[in-house]
Amino acid sequence: MAVAVESQVGSKNLIIETGDLAGQASGAVLVKYGDAVVLVTVVMGDRRDIPFLPLFVGYREELFASGKIPGGRFYRREGRPSMKETLTMRMIDRPMRPLFPEGYRNEVQINGIVLSAEAEECDPDVLAMVGASAAVTLSPIPFDGPVATVRVARVDGELVVNPSVQENDQSDLSVVVSGTRDRVVMIEAEANEAPEDEVADAILFAQSELQSIIDIQEELAMEVGKPKQLPPEKEDDEDLFRLVKEKAEDRLREKINLPTKLARDNAEQTIKDALVDELCDEDSDNPADPDAVKECFHRLVREMTREMICTGQRVDGRGLDDVRPIECQVGLLPRTHGSAMFRRGETQALVVATLGTSMDEELVDGLYEEYGRTFMLQYKHPSFAVGEAKPDRGPSRRDIGHGALAEKALSKVLPADGEFPYTLRLVAAIMESNGSTSQASVCGATLSLMDAGVPIRRPVAGISIGLIEEAGECHLLTDILGSEDHFGDMDFKVAGSQRGITAIQLDVKNRGLTEEVIRGALEKGRNARLHILREMLKTLPEPRADISANAPRLIQIKIAQDEIGKLIGPGGKTIRGLEEETGATVEVDDDGTVTVSSPDSAKALAAKERIEQMFEKPEVGRIYEGKVTGIKDFGAFVEILPGTDGLCHVSELADHYVENVEDVVKMGEVVRVKVLAVDDQGKIRLSRKAIEEESGSQSE
Repeated sequence: MAVAVESQVGSKNLIIETGDLAGQASGAVLVKYGDAVVLVTVVMGDRRDIPFLPLFVGYREELFASGKIPGGRFYRREGRPSMKETLTMRMIDRPMRPLFPEGYRNEVQINGIVLSAEAEECDPDVLAMVGASAAVTLSPIPFDGPVATVRVARVDGELVVNPSVQENDQSDLSVVVSGTRDRVVMIEAEANEAPEDEVADAILFAQSELQSIIDIQEELAMEVGKPKQLPPEKEDDEDLFRLVKEKAEDRLREKINLPTKLARDNAEQTIKDALVDELCDEDSDNPADPDAVKECFHRLVREMTREMICTGQRVDGRGLDDVRPIECQVGLLPRTHGSAMFRRGETQALVVATLGTSMDEELVDGLYEEYGRTFMLQYKHPSFAVGEAKPDRGPSRRDIGHGALAEKALSKVLPADGEFPYTLRLVAAIMESNGSTSQASVCGATLSLMDAGVPIRRPVAGISIGLIEEAGECHLLTDILGSEDHFGDMDFKVAGSQRGITAIQLDVKNRGLTEEVIRGALEKGRNARLHILREMLKTLPEPRADISANAPRLIQIKIAQDEIGKLIGPGGKTIRGLEEETGATVEVDDDGTVTVSSPDSAKALAAKERIEQMFEKPEVGRIYEGKVTGIKDFGAFVEILPGTDGLCHVSELADHYVENVEDVVKMGEVVRVKVLAVDDQGKIRLSRKAIEEESGSQSE
């Protein structure tokens, strides 16, 4: 029997229903919001002997949900997950993962499926996130929830809860916030350079709106929830831990003085290997289990790292607010359109910008109308960046997520539509990794765009803020290392310009953040961001005055929509001839925007001139040079503009009587004529005689 609970969220009722579908799943709910319906299921699998929670999240937007048939002509079926689906999978995973009990190792699979969607409703991604929490809360899986999610957008100065897709697109500030009763566990935000306090207010407003969603999840769990299957309690071998600490602590403290991450990692590995050899010697009286020794060693490193930070000391010797040394270079690669290297300590990103035409834009087909992406930032993290040997299997979910975050951060400062008609593709390749590579990509991408001559409104930089929470005290860290991210409690990425924030992404490993921590992290992020921007602008203070010589030259012209056919010609004959004649590429949009492109600016200008002549209107009294295209007994037709002919009557061919037209002009001859008149039907009267008479008067 179906059981449903509901509460008003924003302008509509949010309904969570269970009992009708997916009865063999460990937990299953339908989440409804207006006409939007999302099914979310969770299944608990067997326990696995691995050192992390085997959580897998899937999310698919079935195109039947919005009445569309997917695929191309030969394959009408959904294929691999889209970028939007992949990003939603990550958004579901990030707030859920830290709320499972420590040591829980059963396989957990969450699947969200969009069954009905409408652009007038909110994006179904937030419904899937609510459904994931509700399904796990109802299931036997232990979970320190429920957790709720809303999207808040600022539209015309007002904060709107769960805005429609169109409202969110029109907003100047949009945040997706997941939280428990009193803490925020996940943030995904984008803004048009919003001040820190405004962003914080929107996040806390969203947190307050979560409470009713948590209420109905708890109500549903009280009615139909299944008993929880708690994981077996882990028995820590404190004697072994004390022995490992006694033998390794002093040696670990010595490695702090080593200058690089690789040196520290190698020293740590050497200490661990020596411990295993010593304590697990089978010839000894009581050999220890190697896995237990490694686990105790990992615990010791974690405790020492956190303890040091609480006393104000970091692994690399910096203070808690210090940013690592910054190095920037631009114009590294001779044949690319723009290139830059950004290094912050041992994190290094090489970012390359490529400028293309409208033919290079990416067509995106999703739940709603197709649209073209003219700005793409793609992130790559090869294994050599961390000294590992692994095959390249294509972009991972992490790669896609980091690229989308950097793309979001920069999209707010790009030239407005129509000001810069190029398609932009940025590739951020991580050369070395030791903390916050996504924000290094933001910095490198800014410099790469400026090197390519893209007139961005303002430069953007990013930084990651970490957290160590011990004994009720919170210690914020600026510019975290990889080990501080691994052993710390949060990764708070903030990107923006000197005016304000453009993007935020928050992941936590603890039970969430308070208002004090959120505001503190935003303030530290602002200070670090301004410092990084100052360092970046020492290398390249503003975008180059002109685009790269290697980039195509784009020129845009506007023609009337009813003249598009004239430009294209029968079967495309006219536009093809124009391209062959000038060597430029000519593209025309449905609204009459004509884009001319060529690596050679002279060719692009020649094509522009020909198009302008094609649609130029004859001006009465003006003298034109034209080709004779037709000869009749009553006069000659002269093409004064491309595709535009006028008649020079026999009486206007010369200042004397003309008996035979061909005695004066020949077919194909170029002659100078003056426009005498253009009638209502567009017929043009020309004269050679008028020019001769004017010349004669001037001579006299």
